[in-house]
Amino acid sequence: MSTSTSNMRKIWKPLRRYIIMLLIVFKWLFILGIIAGIFGGAAVYGYVASIVKEEPVRSPDLIYDTIQQNTVTGYVFFRDGTEVGQLRGINRELVERLEDVPQIIQDAVLAVEDHDFYKHFGINLKGLLRAVKERVLNEEVQTGGSTITQQVARNTFLSLERTTSRKVKEILLAIRLERVLTKKEILLAYLNKVPFGNGSNGYNVYGIKAAAKGIFDVDNLHDLNIAQAAYLAGLPQDPTDYSAFDGYGRFDEEGFQNAMNRQKTVLYRMYVTGKITREQYEQALAFDIRGSLAESKPKAYTTYPFLMIEAEREAAEILLKQKNPELTEEELRSKEFAPLINEAIEDMLGKGYRIYTTIDKDLYDAMREIAENPENFTPDHEEKGVEQVGAIVIENKTGAILGMIEGRDFHIEQLNHATQMVRQPGSAMKTIAAFLPALEKGYIQPGSILDDVPIVLEDGSKGYHIPNNWNARFQGLVTARYALNQSLNIPALRLFNDVVTIPVAWEFAKSLGITTITENDYHHKVGVIGGLDYGTSVEELANAYASIPNKGKFVDAYMIERIEDPEGNIVYQHEPEPKPVFSEETAFLMADMLKTVIQSGTGSTIKSTFKHYGEVEVAGKTGSTQIDDNMWFMGFSPDITVGVWTGYDQPATVDYNHGGQHRAKNIWSMIMDAAIELKPEWFEHKQFERPENVIRATVSGINGKLPGARSEEIKPNVTDWFNRLYLPKEEDASVNEYKYVQYQGLNYLPGPNTPEDMIREGVLFEREINLTELMQRIDTILEQLPDQYKPRKKGGYMTVRDYYPPDAALTAPSMPLPEVEDDGPPAPPTGLTVQKVNGQYMIRFSASPSQDVLGYRYYVSVNGEPFRRINGKVVFPDKDPAFYQPDSPGSSFAWYLTAVDVHGHESAPSEIVYSDPQDGLIPLPGMPGAGDPGEPANPDDRNTSEPGHAETLAPSAPQNVQTLAVGIGEGVIISWDANPVEESVLRYEVYYSSERDGNYGLIGTTNASYYQNGTPPLEGWYRVAAVNAHGSSELSEPVFYEAEETQQPPE
Repeated sequence: MSTSTSNMRKIWKPLRRYIIMLLIVFKWLFILGIIAGIFGGAAVYGYVASIVKEEPVRSPDLIYDTIQQNTVTGYVFFRDGTEVGQLRGINRELVERLEDVPQIIQDAVLAVEDHDFYKHFGINLKGLLRAVKERVLNEEVQTGGSTITQQVARNTFLSLERTTSRKVKEILLAIRLERVLTKKEILLAYLNKVPFGNGSNGYNVYGIKAAAKGIFDVDNLHDLNIAQAAYLAGLPQDPTDYSAFDGYGRFDEEGFQNAMNRQKTVLYRMYVTGKITREQYEQALAFDIRGSLAESKPKAYTTYPFLMIEAEREAAEILLKQKNPELTEEELRSKEFAPLINEAIEDMLGKGYRIYTTIDKDLYDAMREIAENPENFTPDHEEKGVEQVGAIVIENKTGAILGMIEGRDFHIEQLNHATQMVRQPGSAMKTIAAFLPALEKGYIQPGSILDDVPIVLEDGSKGYHIPNNWNARFQGLVTARYALNQSLNIPALRLFNDVVTIPVAWEFAKSLGITTITENDYHHKVGVIGGLDYGTSVEELANAYASIPNKGKFVDAYMIERIEDPEGNIVYQHEPEPKPVFSEETAFLMADMLKTVIQSGTGSTIKSTFKHYGEVEVAGKTGSTQIDDNMWFMGFSPDITVGVWTGYDQPATVDYNHGGQHRAKNIWSMIMDAAIELKPEWFEHKQFERPENVIRATVSGINGKLPGARSEEIKPNVTDWFNRLYLPKEEDASVNEYKYVQYQGLNYLPGPNTPEDMIREGVLFEREINLTELMQRIDTILEQLPDQYKPRKKGGYMTVRDYYPPDAALTAPSMPLPEVEDDGPPAPPTGLTVQKVNGQYMIRFSASPSQDVLGYRYYVSVNGEPFRRINGKVVFPDKDPAFYQPDSPGSSFAWYLTAVDVHGHESAPSEIVYSDPQDGLIPLPGMPGAGDPGEPANPDDRNTSEPGHAETLAPSAPQNVQTLAVGIGEGVIISWDANPVEESVLRYEVYYSSERDGNYGLIGTTNASYYQNGTPPLEGWYRVAAVNAHGSSELSEPVFYEAEETQQPPE
């Protein structure tokens, strides 16, 4: 025992020591562990505190209000309520109560996203661990780690960054949400906010209701079956990869298959959690999801890009003006306010506004078809690009915009050519800023007489500017109606500058909605024919024209009828505000004047392109700029107005070979035809209604006064519509007998040395404008202008004679003959010929090359007797260059001619011509065998066939012969390009035939490059010959003139 005890003691002593040491180690390990835990906890606490220190402590009210805030989808609608499309941004439709969401959808969502949703307090540790395990082991079933509460916290309050700090915030915020909101409120927020990928229109859909509509085209959630509910419930985990549609609304096979795999997971979770039976599970798996998908619908920004962008802009402007009533239309349309408009658009998107427009879908689609058909336009040009178009249709009474063409192709140019583009209006502005205000103030009536003679305007750069008409001719006395329907520049400029005056004209234009007039425009003397700082838009110009058929009331054009919020409350309702600008009488008179633009004026091609012409009255005005880079037509019926512009984005002359000059009129006809065929009910009124105070009256065609006893000796009287208030009261007394001398195409008072036989007597009229003084001033200006500023015509520079009106010869003299340097007797006439016609001899000649000739005298010798002057036989330079001698059987004749100048000097005799070419030389006075030595001196001996004399050619035939009607049945102007200066043309001869290949008879001569024929018959074929000192040219190519039928304004 003792030995055993002793041994035990030996063993125990060291063991005891080791045990004590081990206990000491464990003690210190425990102590160190406690210390480490304290320090570790502090570190974790510090880490969490550093994450959340910047995160605000959200009050219950803030949390609740934020949860209720949802970006809601907005929509744009056509006039009839048909949807144009969804506004940019996300697609979301809200469910107001959780009870409105079928239980099967709730079960599907909870089964796959948060099975313990109703058990946890915002986070689910078991779920987090399960999610980690599933991902680590790459299990087939992936349930996710975040609770629904965490997802609501993340989607509502936090960013989507994948960081630990965001996850910590999410967990803490989820716990906070569970303390503030009920489970139902959290689940409803999830179902309204979570993304579901792309819908069938390409937009991202947010919320279960928008997903059902966008993916399955199901409006009522209760119509979804288990398979569809499971499909939708699986999408929020990865809406990008699980989307069956791409961003353009096109079907995406890969995305669809991903979504179907996810659906199987959802159905399995529903089955294992007891939410559906085995039978329901298998039926759902067998359901044809692909066949139940919504049909692909391209975004409205793809199908109606122009319209959607315009609706955005105009709606944003309306809402912006509601907040800032002091903003003007000019400010809203200015470049400086563009950023503010963009901000307003962004602020508007996502608020669920429903924007109802005035646009008619049928007409708009038809107009887009017109714009997108390349056959309606000039082929694309390598340098000019695409021929563009802007057009708008306005309801006259309300100002509602019924349709528009914003451009050819949104992908080529996004600018709205109907509402935003500003271009020079050309002659389309004449109606608005010249004729309308002049009519309203009683300065003119349709039958008033305007003088289409040049106007001289001061020009800061070159001193003076002498504007021209589009046809480079001046027509003298014309009616206001004719001046407008032929779009003559000069009468419009005279009204604008001298009658209405520029300030009054522009204020009148502003009252009709033209907002682009600048301060500089008040100093532009040619602004009424398009010389503006900026120009105007199609919308504004058409809007101004719409006031004419609206009986003088201006109604601002608009496209937004009303705006509603998501609950259907009206945020904005348009209310038309008609503003009287001019009288009904003025409106009717202007409409009637513009009718003749189409009937017989610059818009007459519409009679053949507008298929429904004659079924409803239409009127309108053409417009073009100087180089034809802007083509306009503003036309209207009693009920609608259509305005059209065509041209290039970078201004360039239109292509005449492809009808570019008629493009605006052609497009107008297409739009009007479409409107009549699609919407006949719009055309309730077939004619413009005539007010009682508009009556028929007849006035003098000279000055628009009451016809005088002799008025029609100069020009036919004019019968037209008049405003009773502005009927003339004074009688025309301008016509009288006058003695005068015509020198270089103008009439003067005879001078003391003027030979008696060179003084004419005739019936002339007193012109209100001093034509002689005007032409002398123009002559001086033309001489002073540097070559680069001189007006040009084909073949050279314009001369003062190019500015003469056809009725210059009928103007009474007001000034004496000008002082002309006396350089001796003039040269005699040349080129005498004899022709026997109808029993008499016709002696024709070419004019003297001297510029100061007043007329020609006629000398004859009978049967070899001495020559004698035939008193009273004088031919003036503006008349047919021919003398006539009756034939006398058994007699022979010889003739020569002389020229007489302004100083009374008579030229030497011309060459002699004979009735019988076989007759010998008959002695001239002063020669052996001559008669009275007091007769004129011998002619110069000339023999151009002698050596040293170059052969001189007759002139070439005139080119570009055209005809132009003078009024309705009043006459025809035949015009042509002047021959080159080097051909020294002395006059032109005009010939007429009723048949193209018939016998052409001479009807007149002229020194100008035009001739006015007022002697019936007018209809037929015309040819022109040029004559110089060496002979006559061949006749020009024949040109046909078709007389307009006589038309009277409606009773």
